[in-house]
Amino acid sequence: MIHSLENFLASSAHSPIIQILIVILATFILEDAATVITAIQVNLHTLGAGEALIALYIGIVTGDIGLYGMGYLAARWPPARKWVETPDRAMQKKWLTNNLFRVVFVSRFIPGTRLPLYTACGFFNAGLKVFTLATFLATLIWTSALFALSLHIGNLLLTHLGQWRWAGIAGFVLIIILMGHLATRIQKQKK
Repeated sequence: MIHSLENFLASSAHSPIIQILIVILATFILEDAATVITAIQVNLHTLGAGEALIALYIGIVTGDIGLYGMGYLAARWPPARKWVETPDRAMQKKWLTNNLFRVVFVSRFIPGTRLPLYTACGFFNAGLKVFTLATFLATLIWTSALFALSLHIGNLLLTHLGQWRWAGIAGFVLIIILMGHLATRIQKQKK
């Protein structure tokens, strides 16, 4: 299985467009894991760092806009409006619109907040342009930092673990995912 993954990565190296599309689609599943794995691809020289980062940015921001869009569509679908009880919808929309940039920007760094917050932004039609700018800038910071860390750690794992490098990489990806879940649990316990 390990050799087949290496073979797949090596064969897709001949088609950067396919690799970029795979990275973009992977961000729709797990953004942080996609970032780590993409950094590993850069370490393996199957994808350039610039192409990798651009694909990550496109995928993540597109996914965020998709969450906004789902909220927007839900607000126009009568059964969804019944599920969401909003005592003063106008007041909530006003607060969210006034604080949109800050709230969306900060949520990028707090695990577990993006799905409910981004769909709420769309539900209340809080301002797509400001939303997109905030998510883009926050993505530049967060994804670039995680990508740089992953490049460094990935290089160490690939260089020093020999035949165990894929187990080390899988462990690193698992740690990133578990840290996100742990941070979400801690946030929920504080409430």
